[in-house]
Amino acid sequence: MPQNIRLSLYWKCQLIGWAVASLYWSYLGFTGTRFSYVVAVIHFVADMVMYIGLTHLFRTISKHYGWQQLAPGPLLVRIIPATVLLSFGYLFLTVGKLYLIRKIFEPDFADSWSSYFNAQWQVLLVTGIRLMAIWVLAYYLYQYAQREIRATRESARLALIAKDAQLDNLAAQLNPHFFFNSLNNIKALVLADPQAARRAIDLLSELLRTSLYRRDVVQIPLRDELTLINDYLELERMRFEERLQVEINVDESLLSAPVLPLSIQVLVENAIKHGIAQRKDGGVIRIGVAKYGADLLISVSNPGYLSAGPANGLGLRNLRERLQLQYNGAAVFRLKELPEGIVCAQIKLPLHASISNPDH
Repeated sequence: MPQNIRLSLYWKCQLIGWAVASLYWSYLGFTGTRFSYVVAVIHFVADMVMYIGLTHLFRTISKHYGWQQLAPGPLLVRIIPATVLLSFGYLFLTVGKLYLIRKIFEPDFADSWSSYFNAQWQVLLVTGIRLMAIWVLAYYLYQYAQREIRATRESARLALIAKDAQLDNLAAQLNPHFFFNSLNNIKALVLADPQAARRAIDLLSELLRTSLYRRDVVQIPLRDELTLINDYLELERMRFEERLQVEINVDESLLSAPVLPLSIQVLVENAIKHGIAQRKDGGVIRIGVAKYGADLLISVSNPGYLSAGPANGLGLRNLRERLQLQYNGAAVFRLKELPEGIVCAQIKLPLHASISNPDH
């Protein structure tokens, strides 16, 4: 059984718009003299084919060169001459149609092409400019409206995913194994080293506070993310002790650069879970942040192999999607295995001059 054919909004507007225009012109002819229904039908069909074909050709060129994505200034530079060309196209198509129909259906019509063209071109050119300007304006207003709708939807989706991702990352970093190990470490320290126990409680509460109360923030300064990572690593050292060694190398001029909350922490947590925790002697986690051309390059490396842990865990999947949505494909995430048993995770994202204060 054949499926129902559904026309897009573009084609509905094309068909309805030009049909109304052609019927209006037929009405003008009906109120005049020498009206013929046969000629009116021919005019209608010819109008639909010619003008839809002309405007659809323009739309195809516009989509091919991506004019819909341009800002208003560069777009005007293109559509003003394009509208003039469309108007001349309308002029020649309309004069050609009128001349042929009159030549065929009016035996007493004896004008030459040049004389008929000279008599008609001014009125038809003005009509063409008016019609094509309206069509082009309506088309790009619709495109801009659709682009704004898509941008709004993407922003809303990003905010939702950011919240879900941060909650998922919180669950990952404070999973029962991590949480109970931290509490057991604190319990052991209460009598042996009360000051260290108090410090561990402060760290654990700070991790909870940061993860819970910054769920609505899309970006934070790099320095805040590094503070969170230092707290997380200090708490993990109570469990791994000398097995966990960390080297952090950060360009201080980049401390104000915006990053996604918990983005680097996800990589550090992944490095501990699939690297340090799997090795009897532990190892070194190296965290680096540097400027790479016009981008910010973040790297986290640890001893291990990609086959030893999932490369597409929940935290990493969420991180990939958040980067895609926030930076519209301009950010890159890589997870690769280096020689001598080293796994390196990298995030490359565009640098921004400044960000808003997340505490306001």
